[in-house]
Amino acid sequence: MEKAGVGFGHRVSKLYPKMKQYVAGVKNNVHVFDLEKTAKELEKALTYISKIVAEGKTVIFVGTKIQMKAVIQEAAKDCGVSSVTERWLGGTFTNFETIQKRVNYYKDLESKKATGGLVKYTKKEQLDFEREIAKLKIKFDGIRNMTKLPDAVIIFGLDKDITCAREAKRKGIKIISIVDTNVNPDIVDYPIPANDDAISSVRYIIDRVKEVLETSK
Repeated sequence: MEKAGVGFGHRVSKLYPKMKQYVAGVKNNVHVFDLEKTAKELEKALTYISKIVAEGKTVIFVGTKIQMKAVIQEAAKDCGVSSVTERWLGGTFTNFETIQKRVNYYKDLESKKATGGLVKYTKKEQLDFEREIAKLKIKFDGIRNMTKLPDAVIIFGLDKDITCAREAKRKGIKIISIVDTNVNPDIVDYPIPANDDAISSVRYIIDRVKEVLETSK
């Protein structure tokens, strides 16, 4: 964990008071996590993930920080789970039926394109459809196979995706999340105190999650 940079938080001025319990000290004006506590909380989260996946329940990865998108997309694909790596669409959990209609519309357009169902339209109309499909792909491709609300959401950047966490809370979806020193951990059911800005740190945690998902199915 230390080599992966998991232990570095934010500058001392950005400390959220309730994160102080996970801090071991300060280095170069930056808070440093107590990695023993991080390891303990990570194991709690992994045990929970293993339990629900073994029960046939579902999880979704959420992480929209630019530097994390590719890592999260790759991990989600490897594990066969849904993911959101672009902007969180308000209502994805709380207005799930409407979101599902949009997902189904996207899949229908994609299918028509693949089977020649759009050739009857003019070239301009076909181009418009292709542009629309491209936009819908960005928004919905990661959740195209999510036919029901997940049982848990794993968030890899709580500050950026707090709206997702709030929606999950309202719908009774369990929240597992990396919590850096600048966020309120109270909304999270299974907090993992760690650096959520460094790719190496997030990758370390994702790799641990992947191991659990792959062995629990």
